[in-house]
Amino acid sequence: MASLSRLVGAMFSSVLLTFIVFSVFLGILAAVFNISPVLAVLATLLFMIIQYVIGPTMVEYSTGLRYLRAGENPWLEGTVRDLASRAGIPMPRLAIVQDESPNAFTFGTTRANSTLAVHVGLLKTLSEDEIRGVIGHELGHIKHRDFIVVTMLAALPLICYVAARGLMQWGRFGSRDRRESEPVALLAVGLAAYVIYFITLYLVRHLSRMREQYADAYSAYLTGAPHSLSSALAKIAYGLSLRPEETHGARAFYIEDPAQSANEVQAILERKDRYDLDRDGVLDERELELAMEQEAKSTWSRMNSAFSTHPPTYQRILLLREIEGEMRQGSYSSRTIYSHI
Repeated sequence: MASLSRLVGAMFSSVLLTFIVFSVFLGILAAVFNISPVLAVLATLLFMIIQYVIGPTMVEYSTGLRYLRAGENPWLEGTVRDLASRAGIPMPRLAIVQDESPNAFTFGTTRANSTLAVHVGLLKTLSEDEIRGVIGHELGHIKHRDFIVVTMLAALPLICYVAARGLMQWGRFGSRDRRESEPVALLAVGLAAYVIYFITLYLVRHLSRMREQYADAYSAYLTGAPHSLSSALAKIAYGLSLRPEETHGARAFYIEDPAQSANEVQAILERKDRYDLDRDGVLDERELELAMEQEAKSTWSRMNSAFSTHPPTYQRILLLREIEGEMRQGSYSSRTIYSHI
């Protein structure tokens, strides 16, 4: 039986392990380029602090959001205020992203200065109950403070990847005036950087998937309507698959990852005949859910999800169904919010 302490422990261990691994990477660079290892550790700390401070600004810039004025959207403002009050957290700033894809995300450096942003596509596509489920999910991220940790860690794997590419290229095509051993050393460090890239990426993505499940469970508890969120997730996954834009650095903050959703739905459509039970040429909600369930059980899906930012959509829907069943039995309470994770 999971508890919130498991998420807290995962966040702490993820930060610690990523810090250690990234420090080892910088330590290798320090040894190759004759730099003090102490500077490598200090550089890691400094970068994580910088990422924590400027992360929200980077999210604002990359998504092009616009902050709402007081009274501009009374229903959204009232709904968020009501649910935030129930959750016992400060009212977040509200923002709109002029994007027709259905999505939402939260970010910030503390609970007090957090922002909840929604795409116009979400407001157009989902019902009010479904939007409440999504808002409950996003407030769960604020309640758990997990978006703060993701802000600190998100860029580290990318730095390892860029460094690996640069070192490998330098080692292969750099100046011919260097000693013969230098290209070999650079290639070795570049290879090590690739290994560290995959390790840090796995750690960050594992935490990202876990925090999504905890936020889903918290939304079910906060709204008392897990079906609203499961219905929203199905619509969001399908809606995102219709808009396969190139994703950017904010993907881990979204309630659904556009690239992952597109892959999930595309895999289903390629085997549409298998899942179209009534042979009417269209996958209805039930057929789509059954298809997601079957796809989620595939070996390739399980392997691929190891480096995904979000759990498979059906896995999340199944979790919400289990919670809904417990609610119907009257055994779901504040002590069992995360028992099905």
